[in-house]
Amino acid sequence: MFHLWLNIPVSNDYQLVQLRSGLPTLFSASYGEKMHPGLGPQAEAELLYVRQLNLCERLGRAGELVVWDVGLGGAANATAVLRATRDIPGRLRLVSFDNTREPLEFALQNAAALGYLAGYEEPVAALLRDGRLTFANGALSVDWEFHHADFPALLAGGSDLPSPDAILFDAFSPAKNPAMWTLPVFANLFRRLNPARPCALTTYSRSTLLRATLLLAGFYVGVGHATGLKEETTMAANTLDLLPEPLNARWLERAFRSDSAEPLLEPVYRRAPLSPATRERLARHPQFASAV
Repeated sequence: MFHLWLNIPVSNDYQLVQLRSGLPTLFSASYGEKMHPGLGPQAEAELLYVRQLNLCERLGRAGELVVWDVGLGGAANATAVLRATRDIPGRLRLVSFDNTREPLEFALQNAAALGYLAGYEEPVAALLRDGRLTFANGALSVDWEFHHADFPALLAGGSDLPSPDAILFDAFSPAKNPAMWTLPVFANLFRRLNPARPCALTTYSRSTLLRATLLLAGFYVGVGHATGLKEETTMAANTLDLLPEPLNARWLERAFRSDSAEPLLEPVYRRAPLSPATRERLARHPQFASAV
């Protein structure tokens, strides 16, 4: 019988809260935000990340994928990927990042109440204990590693990280956690991509500020699926082929009129319209250059 997770300490920051749907999720007192506040952890993770990134189809075709899980949190996104791909023969390298272990420790302590960790308690406990593990997930071979570190600093440094094929970007919001949403962060992230390997990123935000930031960082950017409280989310990629609905010239016109579109250059949240220099750079982006 598995017992490794039973002695995890009680969190001083994270707590269980109930969504309107009645489903439980994690709440961070320090950030003042819920995780997966729309559909709940399992359903939102599957819709926003697994389906939107076509992970099952891409893994089936390629035989292996490298997935970056940015904002490990309570591992709802990671376990949604594991659950969806377990019957696909192949290899998955899951690379998770977070600057704290606390939400994952708390989620594991409350695994029965949350539900979405069911069947993955042992790998999660091993990840917390050792920082990495290799295990058989049904037909799939999984290498899972956890980088307990400051993600912006990790990207800016010379760390040896595998180039991703897909990125689950799930940090707390720009207003509460601006350090994760700056132009330098996304520019450094784009530089980590292998131009020869198509890579797509998805995130819950639909803000003009975020989309302008991704474009300036080098990505192509598109509209993502609705998820619960969000009428739209955002997709980005290093190739247009991975975007079902790329942003068009009408979006660019709206961005030019927005009072909150200028990317953050440092980890301080503020609202500002696009500067003349940023407007010019966006207009020259290959996604729009032929339309303006």
